[in-house]
Amino acid sequence: MHPFAYLILNKTQLTNRLLFRVLILVGTNYLFMKFIKFLKIALIFVLVYFGEIAISFSDKSTTEKIFPSEDRIPISLRLSNNLSAYESMQEFDHQIEIFMQKWNVVGASVAIVKDERLIYAKGFGYADKENDLTVEPKHLFRIASVSKLITATAVMKLVDDGKINLSDTVFGESGILNNEEYLKIKDKKVCSITVENLLNHTPGWTNKKGDPMFLNLAIARKMNVELPLKQETIVQYVLQNSKLDYTPGNKSSYSNLGYAILGLVIEEVTKTSYEDYVITQILNPLGIYDMRLGKSLEQDRFENEVKYYGLKGERKVLSSLGTGERVPKYYGGNSIETLGSAGGWLATPAELMKFLVAIDGLNFRDDLLSSESIAKMTKSTKRIRPFGWTGTDKNGSWWRTGTLSGTSTLLKREQNGLSWVLIINTTPKYGARFPVQINKTMIKGLSTVDDWPSYDLFDYYEPKSMKNESLSFIN
Repeated sequence: MHPFAYLILNKTQLTNRLLFRVLILVGTNYLFMKFIKFLKIALIFVLVYFGEIAISFSDKSTTEKIFPSEDRIPISLRLSNNLSAYESMQEFDHQIEIFMQKWNVVGASVAIVKDERLIYAKGFGYADKENDLTVEPKHLFRIASVSKLITATAVMKLVDDGKINLSDTVFGESGILNNEEYLKIKDKKVCSITVENLLNHTPGWTNKKGDPMFLNLAIARKMNVELPLKQETIVQYVLQNSKLDYTPGNKSSYSNLGYAILGLVIEEVTKTSYEDYVITQILNPLGIYDMRLGKSLEQDRFENEVKYYGLKGERKVLSSLGTGERVPKYYGGNSIETLGSAGGWLATPAELMKFLVAIDGLNFRDDLLSSESIAKMTKSTKRIRPFGWTGTDKNGSWWRTGTLSGTSTLLKREQNGLSWVLIINTTPKYGARFPVQINKTMIKGLSTVDDWPSYDLFDYYEPKSMKNESLSFIN
């Protein structure tokens, strides 16, 4: 072979070898970049779903499903207990643990807001004791009568939008609910009841003969209908069989029935279901995607909903769902579906605080309602209750309680910029008076905190793209 030819061949071989090595290097780099990308995605996945979280959204009545997406992840699903495990809150945590031990509480969840920033969201005890599942911020609880604050807000949103007036009458031929089924009225003074009377518990009914929202079996027999009862049936029963105990507007007498009626008013005015209106016009615009109306039975629990527990020796009652069985009050004894707008909502503390900061009248975030509506909601006297809230005082504290068998809640807004909620999944010893014990515990626990975090857990994770390289607190 000619030496020159050999040189050419040799150079060709060298070139081929060099090319081969380059290809290997490029291929390795490509695989490495793919691996790095995979790690980034895996990291985001772990952080978002930390604690074996699986995003799944259940049907919300007739509302369209809200499917998981980068901009529709519920606040509570972005959080875990470890995010609120910091040194300055250790004594606070200890006070909650003492409280739970003292009152035999199975599970509890707390969220705290400072200047409209979510600075703490943590669960304690068990969401499901039998399966050793501990409470995390993702867990939903029944919030009982805290539901009334949601309903009152929905009504005031309609007022702000010019779709309803507080002075509008509810019953009679000129009332909002003037359908034929509501025109059989025993006491004609009922026709003077206004929307405002329902909001501040002054419609004229009392519970001296029992709360009709918990007389399901008796009303079903009287009205000759099957259980479970609809709210409409209870309202018809009261209109046809009861007289007012005092003149509407004269004084407040706590009324679950009044807030059930407000749910029907919302449906009539909006021509959609109560739940649909609240979800699409109140909650979703605030970035709240996991609150919903609850169910009565254990087997119908939603994804991430806690189990409920009774007091030792708590007696069983006949099912309000018509099975004829004796059941725990917290699983069929009370009809959560029937309570609806008066006491049927489920929420996580974090999302409940997201709702609160939209109606608290403070200036760090925009409010959902006008300042005029918030002022009307929180106005109270010795004889007249505020709208939705359990009580308000001259010091700027507003509070909302909620208690049913299997749960108790206290939500509080304070003038100093602190707001908080504590919810339990256990029947409280003192019934509707138990939130007093919650308040004592929270006051004592919060007094031990000297250094508040500067970050905002509401914004802990705001995914814009899976290309994001890191997650961080936003001050």
